Amino acid sequence: MNKAVFLDRDGTINEEVDYLKRVEDLKVYSYTTEALEILKELGFLNIIITNQSGVARGFFTEEDLKLIHEELLGITNKKTKLIDDIYYSPFHTEGTIEKYKIESDLRKPRIGMLLKARKEHSIDLNSSFFIGDTYTDMKTAQNAGLKKILVLTGYGAEHLQKCLDENLQIDFIAKDLLDAANHIKNLSN
Repeated sequence: MNKAVFLDRDGTINEEVDYLKRVEDLKVYSYTTEALEILKELGFLNIIITNQSGVARGFFTEEDLKLIHEELLGITNKKTKLIDDIYYSPFHTEGTIEKYKIESDLRKPRIGMLLKARKEHSIDLNSSFFIGDTYTDMKTAQNAGLKKILVLTGYGAEHLQKCLDENLQIDFIAKDLLDAANHIKNLSN
């Protein structure tokens, strides 16, 4: 069985923008590659788990999303493969595109994307982490039994309060993805 770090995309790996819909708007944090390298050296699979309701809302297409993900992989996987896979949910009940306007188990905080990744990559969820910047990310991690790390980038500072208000236990609050990776490294030593 493999261990994994599941990563939210927007606000965790790259800057949060209101519905990232164009490749030219993708701004990967300067420390992202270093953080992913640390996690790889520790033997983790790095897997992105991201809600992309902009597809359902008609803001961008799955083809646009594919181009953004290709660019992201091009930036992070220059020397070696640092991101092992990307799972996304294009669904939202308030969407305007009919085929995506559904309730889906793939949409966080449900764990459909995690279960799919577990099956496809033979992952032991008990030895895995989820790093994200929102309450929804932490709720997803809780629902799957993962260790939860909230980063204060993106919406993190704002969503920390919601986690506290909802009594959602967070295992570690990190300044950013690099701080989160170093925390996992310290746990491994």
